[in-house]
Amino acid sequence: MHDIEPHYNWRDHYIASEDERSPFYGRVYDEFYFTKKVYNYFIHPQWDEFGSATLYMKILYASYEDHFAIIELIGEWNDCLSNDIMFLKREVADQLFEQGIYKFILICENVLNFHGSDDCYYEEWYEDVKEEGGWICLINTLDHVAEEMKNTQLQYQINFGVEFNDINWRPHKPKAIFKTIDALVNGEVRRQLPMENID
Repeated sequence: MHDIEPHYNWRDHYIASEDERSPFYGRVYDEFYFTKKVYNYFIHPQWDEFGSATLYMKILYASYEDHFAIIELIGEWNDCLSNDIMFLKREVADQLFEQGIYKFILICENVLNFHGSDDCYYEEWYEDVKEEGGWICLINTLDHVAEEMKNTQLQYQINFGVEFNDINWRPHKPKAIFKTIDALVNGEVRRQLPMENID
């Protein structure tokens, strides 16, 4: 797992540690000293911790003008034992929301497991962004992760599932990804073409 880096092709457009409005502003990274772990496996030091012991993230892009952020996640999302959604909501989402972000794209292809609890924080997050015309969308969620999320009834607060999976987002610019996901969430288009054709 230590070889899996956060996506770095957008660093010319955005770096969270250099953004004064980011929760991770001023963070310093050691490329050679590995300290963070998931399942006793070290992960790349570029991932950001935000309170969870098993789930890490990187804000890949934030646009305060267009009110969206794209966040990549890695690890185990565990609300049952460690209330990860509380940390995600309080330490990241709330701070971004205060800066005008109310559309959240969470890339979940490296979220290996999900253990649900209740939906209180999800409902609160949903109500926050809904008032601004926003949304929360998970893309490329593993099937068993999505199934557990459905069992926790999260589909009523966040968007995820088949329509938002198998999206080849890496070759594209963040605003192109946002426009596509925004259209899908709002039902303006149906997923018919592969992501390669969005530019």
